[in-house]
Amino acid sequence: MRHPNPGGEPPARTHVRAHTPSPSPSPAPAPARTEPPARAGGLLRRTALAVTALVCTALGAVLLPGAAQAADPPLRDLAAAKGVYIGNAVAGGKLSGNAQYAALAGGQFNSLTPENAMKWGSVEPTRGSFNWAEADQIVAFAQAHNQQVRGHTLVWHSQNPNWLTNGGFGATELRGILQQHIATEVGRYQGKIYAWDVLNELFNEDGTFRSSPWYGTLGAGFVADSLTWAHQADPAAKLYINDYNVEGLGTKSDALYNLVRSLKAQGAPIDGVGFQAHFVLGQVPSTLQANLQRFADLGVDVAVTELDVRMQTPATEAKLAQQATDYSTVVKACLAVARCKGVTGWDISDADSWVPSVFSGYGAATLYDESYQPKPAVRAVATALGGTVSPSPTNSPSPTASSPASPSPSPTATATPTSTSTSSPPPGGTGCTAAYAVPNQWNTGFSGSVTVSCPAGASLSSWHLDWNFTAGQQLTQAWSGVCTQSGAHVSCSNAAWNGTVGPGGSVTLGFNGTWSGSNPAPVVTLS
Repeated sequence: MRHPNPGGEPPARTHVRAHTPSPSPSPAPAPARTEPPARAGGLLRRTALAVTALVCTALGAVLLPGAAQAADPPLRDLAAAKGVYIGNAVAGGKLSGNAQYAALAGGQFNSLTPENAMKWGSVEPTRGSFNWAEADQIVAFAQAHNQQVRGHTLVWHSQNPNWLTNGGFGATELRGILQQHIATEVGRYQGKIYAWDVLNELFNEDGTFRSSPWYGTLGAGFVADSLTWAHQADPAAKLYINDYNVEGLGTKSDALYNLVRSLKAQGAPIDGVGFQAHFVLGQVPSTLQANLQRFADLGVDVAVTELDVRMQTPATEAKLAQQATDYSTVVKACLAVARCKGVTGWDISDADSWVPSVFSGYGAATLYDESYQPKPAVRAVATALGGTVSPSPTNSPSPTASSPASPSPSPTATATPTSTSTSSPPPGGTGCTAAYAVPNQWNTGFSGSVTVSCPAGASLSSWHLDWNFTAGQQLTQAWSGVCTQSGAHVSCSNAAWNGTVGPGGSVTLGFNGTWSGSNPAPVVTLS
């Protein structure tokens, strides 16, 4: 099959290696999604609240993500209850070398995508010599945690081994090399991979085929051939074409749409289309849902495969709230399309993200901050998935979440506040107060908040809160502040960005906790 608009030199692309996705043409900072992450594949949201800089400790020990209580439902359970998956891209070295990273990867998500481990340059750096160690590790981790795996990626213009890129092969030999590569890799993981990104980033922005060894030597027929060979190697695996800047209606997405329609007409084994979704803050296309639906109407599945939402750093409360909205918008768009199978994020946390190394001045693109604490986007995603509480990771060695095929019931929470208290103004006559509230309570968990408010004529340049839980309550996570707990005593200070409370203004600290028996409101001291 030949695309109607073949050829066309693509813009030069820089490639970020190691365990980061490879970018595409470096776009201007703020413009919409021009920058593809030439990398691999690409998540989500809940209610807009402040940021993340929280380091919760108990008796001076850092509160790892895994310390959260089972009362907080993982994102994977919420997604499974909706009949979709929630995934993320992972690196093998971090799964084995970073406990916080592994806890989130195994506890929050029911689908994993190898970030780089299954790319051609990783698995066959020397012709005929294979390195499957990292890919095998990720597959084993997923199996141990009751997760599916999306294979990424078989045919791409980037991250190929030097022997292939510089080989100067003729059409017959190159076609044989490609067929053998697909048969070898797909065959190795037969029955273990839910779906493959068989072809990655085929198009230029103007809708013409990207220049690549495959297109330049084999013509557009390599697309259908690659799908056919992958299907022969594993008939049960779902086969996808994956690309960026195709999330909304436009020239590039039209080209992909026409290609998929042509492949379907040919009878080629195309099962799905992946939409990478590397977005700039506030620029999720308004036509996202309609575009997903038109592809689904061709008779293929669709999925968001590499979601992140980058912003100019440093992050602010307003930016994080917008990011939460953006993640939520994407998840809701997927849920609204019957053939949308799920949403995958690109990188577990801001500490792992490829964005800062590729887009100067940008970052904070993922669900979790650099300390692996949940950002407002996590709560937004949970809400979009039907949850009513803020999800927390689990460190349980045995997976507790159901697989996508067997959804667990969605948890519910009481929306009525159960306890409140208001502090007296601190010494010095500022007149500012702190109000403690529990807006949600369920089983043995609760969501709480403390709002620091100043009347007209009063202000604060920083704030600190202290209280004692009187019924054994335990803090499990917090946001929009830095909190520690030692015994019954909780101490919280402002985050770097929300210490100032102006006249007539307020800021809110949020947190999750556990309780047993009763959950009375403590007396909060503001200083």
